[in-house]
Amino acid sequence: MSDSARLRDYFTGLQTRIVNATEAVEGRTGSTFRLDHWEKEAGAPITGSGCTCIVEGGRVFERGGVAFSEVSGVELPASATAKRPELAGRAFAAKGVSLVLHPENPYCPTAHMNVRALIATRADAEPAWWFGGGMDLTPYYPFAEDIRHFHATCKQALQPFGDDTHARYKKWCDEYFFLKHRNEPRGVGGIFFDDLSEGGFERCFALTRAVGDAFIDAYLPLVERRHAIPYGERERDFQAYRRGRYVEFNLVWDRGTLFGLQSGGRTESILMSLPPIVKWRYDWKPAAGTAEAALYEMLTPRDWA
Repeated sequence: MSDSARLRDYFTGLQTRIVNATEAVEGRTGSTFRLDHWEKEAGAPITGSGCTCIVEGGRVFERGGVAFSEVSGVELPASATAKRPELAGRAFAAKGVSLVLHPENPYCPTAHMNVRALIATRADAEPAWWFGGGMDLTPYYPFAEDIRHFHATCKQALQPFGDDTHARYKKWCDEYFFLKHRNEPRGVGGIFFDDLSEGGFERCFALTRAVGDAFIDAYLPLVERRHAIPYGERERDFQAYRRGRYVEFNLVWDRGTLFGLQSGGRTESILMSLPPIVKWRYDWKPAAGTAEAALYEMLTPRDWA
């Protein structure tokens, strides 16, 4: 089996497993995922296909998407070559799974996960390939034990790849998911890596699989633990306000969103990450000593694991 076929088999299998596990949390009375198969027409500068699995208005998840895509094009977009200008002008092929899950209950955190592989080719040079991905947690009313569980699961997944790997990828995540224009983190972090090729294809593919495989155990137990906690309009209002930060990051700073839009990807699938209800306020800060203020105290990066 070719490397391309192996990648496709893993990514589509991962998508299926995560969708099935999320539907189990939704339960029999909840909404199930709608499958949206799409394809870019042949002959266009960017071609490809994929399947976006969407749940909206579910019993637990207000909105969630788990998407597989594979796209190729005649030239890498600017977002992919900004830090690797030597690859400008190369053709590319990319595969991966990306997901964002927004529970309705404000006591449940939002989660994001992405794993991907990309190869860039040119007739007069050896192919260049790399992997990227990670996962991160965005709570609204944080529970320290939940954050510790999420980070500990990430650390365990990366342990076979070196004692310092988790520390490096956690720091990378803390630095990446940071709203520079707000001078604040998006959430409580997790792990993040990009442009990964060190150690050869098999090591990098194994590390990427370890991250993808860890997501269900890292996140869904937190949702099962919290989704039945009673809440009111105050909690929903604060959740919508903090979701605004999520939207700002995705539309301003996220490399994956920019790559998808610049590479001609399917817009609906790319923007599935956005929550359905969001609010902004002018220069608002929570009152000291409130549950809302406690969130900001926990956003400061630390060794949760």
